[in-house]
Amino acid sequence: MNENILNAIAEAVLDGDVASTQKNVGAAKEQGVPAEKILNDALLKGMNEVGELFRDGEMFVPEVLVSAKALQSGIDIIRTELANSGMKKTGKILTVTVEGDLHDIGIKLVGMMLEGAGFEVIHMGVDKPAEEIIEKIKQCEPDILAISAMLTTTMANMKTVIDVISEEGLRDKVKIMIGGAPTSPSFAEKIGANYSADASSAAIVAKKFMETA
Repeated sequence: MNENILNAIAEAVLDGDVASTQKNVGAAKEQGVPAEKILNDALLKGMNEVGELFRDGEMFVPEVLVSAKALQSGIDIIRTELANSGMKKTGKILTVTVEGDLHDIGIKLVGMMLEGAGFEVIHMGVDKPAEEIIEKIKQCEPDILAISAMLTTTMANMKTVIDVISEEGLRDKVKIMIGGAPTSPSFAEKIGANYSADASSAAIVAKKFMETA
């Protein structure tokens, strides 16, 4: 019986069906299914499939956003139980768009995929200068910093952020990944960061970071 309800939750997330996700998560709770099992074997299972379809070009950003909304609606129902269970997160990630850049869809999508992969995600927002990012790193102590830029003119600010991180002696304390339309693997290597082509691959890169930490 549990297996059926878990599969129904995963399907609801895949379909972006908020109402069905909430209904089935609630039913699973009533059946006594542990919150951690609901998260890992149903909610995240569905979102992982979304990520694979997105990576293969079979799902697109609007559909992924709808699925992410369904995912969050399910997590909200079991949030208290998850906190009480002492479940360990995969890692902590700080996401931000650099100074001069107001684009947020890409970095928000990355954040949703990372949450779907079990990470604690702290989103700073857009148009953030290096100094503000450094202060947030000191405050939150993330395992990974994910930086976005969607304009060729703001790419240079990624290097500025990394340079200041090094100057502050924090470079060995935080992994750095970058992404955005104008970026590339060669640019990432040049500025001392790791590259992710899209939101789905960002989750893969982040998991590899934590496996080697």
